[in-house]
Amino acid sequence: MKATCLAALFFAASTSAQQLSDDKVKLGVLQDMNGPYAALGGAGSVKAAEMAAEAFMKRHPEYAGKVEVISFDHQNKADVASTKALEMIERNGVDAIFGVGNSACALAVAGVVKTRNVLLMESGSGTSELTNEQCNTHTFHYAYDTWMLANGTGTAVTKRGGKTWFIIYPNYKFGQTLDVQMRKAVEAAGGRMVAASDATPFPNTDFSSYLLKAQSLRPEVFATMQVGADLVNVVKQYNEFALKKEGIGLAIGLLGEADIDALGQDAYAGAVVTLPWFWNIDEQSKRWSGEFEKAFGKKPSWHQGGVYSAVNTYLEAVVRANSDNAEKVRAALEGYHFSDFFARNATIRPQDHRVILDVVQVEVKPKSEAKEERNYFKVVSRTPAAEAFMPLSESKCQMGK
Repeated sequence: MKATCLAALFFAASTSAQQLSDDKVKLGVLQDMNGPYAALGGAGSVKAAEMAAEAFMKRHPEYAGKVEVISFDHQNKADVASTKALEMIERNGVDAIFGVGNSACALAVAGVVKTRNVLLMESGSGTSELTNEQCNTHTFHYAYDTWMLANGTGTAVTKRGGKTWFIIYPNYKFGQTLDVQMRKAVEAAGGRMVAASDATPFPNTDFSSYLLKAQSLRPEVFATMQVGADLVNVVKQYNEFALKKEGIGLAIGLLGEADIDALGQDAYAGAVVTLPWFWNIDEQSKRWSGEFEKAFGKKPSWHQGGVYSAVNTYLEAVVRANSDNAEKVRAALEGYHFSDFFARNATIRPQDHRVILDVVQVEVKPKSEAKEERNYFKVVSRTPAAEAFMPLSESKCQMGK
């Protein structure tokens, strides 16, 4: 009886000690819900966030019924993303925003949260500016960025024998940055460019002139920095022009499972890309992916896995801080070391809020080697967390200086 009373008193004390605004932790998922990136994030990211919240409340019964997830569509427009972020904060009272995905939208939302004392846990945008030139105290960057993609793929492909390169990139910030960083990584690994990179319009459907140029240049590697529908069009035409048969390999800056779904994996077979994670990379990931598929009806993308991990990491920081106050949660996140099914050997760098983690370089398998749905990738090399992301010595982040 005495032990029961003591336990009850402890539970009551721990519950009453929580310092939660509105007696809830409110999480906002801001995504492209219907556009070109919806399959990578979209409703699946909302489901991932809800699953993370539900699992958290089971582990921490003192928070039962106290975590709420809401979602909005930014339509891939930076001004809409800013407006929706403000609405989430001012009307819905969210404590943190997750997902986003589009680089321009992510930078816009980062500009909002730093003035509203709300945290952004960005897991879908590629721009390294979030933790570099445009870093701020309220933004954390999860999963991947352009430096990681370029360093991983450029280095791995060059060391595997792809010494001569020709690159095309979409002519906006993400593509421009990835092109510069990819060229730097290739040259550092001993490769060279056979010609200056070509910028392509965005969006674009006809890449024939760039593929004809690649045929005439005859590089060992044709590298495309396009994403989404543009990437699908590039790869489709790469196959139509038979560049692979001419010995010109394919390297991809950013690849999502939905891109492979669109054409089938044989269209991408042999292409090399760097990923933070994929659904069947190991048994732990398979187990979580099975739970996600049961809840959502599809196997997860790496972006959706990243949203789950980011939400879980944030909520555990709320527990350590015993509060959803942004400053207290930020302090609980900074310098935190952890591993979960998605982020292995991860650390949240306090200097720039870059979440560093182990990443992999993968090759897309031919359909004949696939044993089940979305069995797309085989690992060809690994990059440990300490080497996978921009070193602090190169960072221009002035946070706290």
